[in-house]
Amino acid sequence: MAEKKRIALLGSTGSIGTQALEVARQFPELLQIEVLTAFSNADLLIQQAKEFLPNVVVIGEEGKLEYVKEALWDDDIKVYAGEKALNDVVQMGCVDMVLSAIVGVAGLSPIYKAIESGKQIALANKETLVVAGELMTRTAYENGVNLYPVDSEHSAIFQSLAGEFHNPISRLIITASGGPFRGKKRCDLQTVTKEQALKHPNWSMGSKITIDSATLMNKGLEVIEAKWLFGVPLEKIDVVVHPQSIVHSLVEFEDGSVKAQLGLPDMKLPIQYALTYPERKCSNFPRLNLVEQGALTFEEPDLETFPCLPLAYEASRRGGCMPCVLNAANEAAVGLFLRDRIGFYDIPRLIENALAKASFCVPTSVEEYLSIDKETKQSILQSFSNQ
Repeated sequence: MAEKKRIALLGSTGSIGTQALEVARQFPELLQIEVLTAFSNADLLIQQAKEFLPNVVVIGEEGKLEYVKEALWDDDIKVYAGEKALNDVVQMGCVDMVLSAIVGVAGLSPIYKAIESGKQIALANKETLVVAGELMTRTAYENGVNLYPVDSEHSAIFQSLAGEFHNPISRLIITASGGPFRGKKRCDLQTVTKEQALKHPNWSMGSKITIDSATLMNKGLEVIEAKWLFGVPLEKIDVVVHPQSIVHSLVEFEDGSVKAQLGLPDMKLPIQYALTYPERKCSNFPRLNLVEQGALTFEEPDLETFPCLPLAYEASRRGGCMPCVLNAANEAAVGLFLRDRIGFYDIPRLIENALAKASFCVPTSVEEYLSIDKETKQSILQSFSNQ
């Protein structure tokens, strides 16, 4: 019997993290949760720790350290807090693979440390490659580290490429649900609220990624991530809207053949594939029934109504620090929108302004990327407060 794969789960209390633990429950003979981390949800983190009994728990908010320590006092679990602890635990010898389910640029530093330490990576944090794709992929290559995609779209491409890595790729086709505003025009969306934007028709996700889906920025970030994950030039990566979210993405090969991966709109399957690769293990998760599903349709994205997608392509074409600026500006703008401080179309406006003002550079370290991220966000917040 194969040894258990020892997992550090970063962001265990979020949407991806909780689903990853559902997968772990299915395969206790294969997966051992060694590390659990969360930023602020101490109560759920404690509940998870008492069930999975990891070696280490990290709470991001240092003020909650004693609360978590006291709750887990009798469980023989080490408890730490803060960013440094997060960077340290991913390098521990008891960890084989790090699953990064942290939202946003906060996942950048711990994943870089994990890659440097030779840990295999299951990547749900797309910002890691959006912000610092060249640095991350080069460091992974130098350290013999595989990056297993967890995003359903990139998992679909990865699965479609199985056995095909020697065959030239003509196109990658990333599917988008279209979000809650598919079919709407710009005039329809001038006054939409965050409550409307958070009502995704197919997927249950965190608030930030749900807003990104509503603006189509999520697809823009996935295009940039795919460029680095699969080594495919930007001009060979397309986006199509597929409202049923059954075809998760496709690969077109040089001979014209197109391979796709299909499944229900459920993240547990791509999480499981990343954690148990190269094996496909039988689970009791729901299965796709094509007859019950019915028609599958596809359409072009509306780039006029959803300008965030072309902004992502532009930032990636410019290269250097520009994808980092794009991501930082988007995080800041989405945060303002979720706090009801700006409107829906202020999100692309603030991103476009940030890209226009940014000075081009080519960062060479995580610290440089984080500095650009911080400066961009501060500039966004300052410009907004001055209006």
